Amino acid sequence: MLRKELPLPSHYQPKKVGEVWKIPYQDRSKDAQEWAGKYQIKPASNDIFRICLVAVDVQNTFCIPGFELYVGGRSGTGAVDDNRRMCEFIYRHLHLITEICPTMDTHQIMQIFHELYLINDKGEHPAPFTLISVEDIQNGAWKFNEALCYSFNIDKDFGQKHLLHYTTKLKEGGKYDLTIWPYHAMLGGIGHALVSSFEEAIFFHGVARYSQPDFHVKGDKPFTEHYSVLGPEVLEGPGGEQLARKSEKFFNKLVQYDAVIIAGQAKSHCVAWTIDDLLKDILSKDRHLVEKVYLMEDCTSPVVIPGSIDYTVQADEAFQRFADAGMHIVRSTDPIYRWPGIKL
Repeated sequence: MLRKELPLPSHYQPKKVGEVWKIPYQDRSKDAQEWAGKYQIKPASNDIFRICLVAVDVQNTFCIPGFELYVGGRSGTGAVDDNRRMCEFIYRHLHLITEICPTMDTHQIMQIFHELYLINDKGEHPAPFTLISVEDIQNGAWKFNEALCYSFNIDKDFGQKHLLHYTTKLKEGGKYDLTIWPYHAMLGGIGHALVSSFEEAIFFHGVARYSQPDFHVKGDKPFTEHYSVLGPEVLEGPGGEQLARKSEKFFNKLVQYDAVIIAGQAKSHCVAWTIDDLLKDILSKDRHLVEKVYLMEDCTSPVVIPGSIDYTVQADEAFQRFADAGMHIVRSTDPIYRWPGIKL
């Protein structure tokens, strides 16, 4: 049974992957239990070879056309196509995936990468997708918006000092300049929610396999970007104060699995940065662990804003670097039991 793919259940509708809709949880729970019985699917606790799927930011805000930061890639249909393949991967390998760990980008109004955080001498805020360099802060093109001091309980001098410190740290670390993003993944909003088809798939998996999805929230700290689920872009403020913590607990959990599969959005940002942090942590612990990591290249797309921003090349270069380090680049359409190193 293990070395076979399951059929797609009748409730799954690929044409609805790019839409938002209500999941009939009770009906789907009943369907999942019947599915498990029909195909003799055992609880995840019985797995000998344990597989974890890390699904990065599969949220409406990134994956549904018309939402705030839709990741269309160069094709324009990137995230929708990615999620259709990922849902089908989950259903076909339901009996093999031990646990699914969705990450959730989570923001509020006043954060360092939102327009209200910065202001110029004319009282204007930077437009979405503006790149803020350390030089922009040094020459006064953009400053900390002191109107935010009340909400943050800080003084304006700290706000400006932190902004200079932050952009300097990004440059020193070879990271992207501070990007002003459109409001997206807003806590409590529809954009923050998981894509309906994907949520339905992980719910179905959780019931059928008695495997609780393990959600990981990131990006909710106001003074730093947080692309990677394993850690923020900048850890400390100008005075050494902690801005956010690295997720050592999650890393330690992942390396206990026999295989870790990574997919989601966006390839150029949250996916690439998560993999990069995972690689660094692995190399500091045991470089052989890198062979446990599988990157589903057909279930992730880069940020592309036609006529403005295209991170395709950077994303592809990052994935090549990960492959050169020993990680496996795989496709969701290939049976998982044929992937290198998978022992079922």
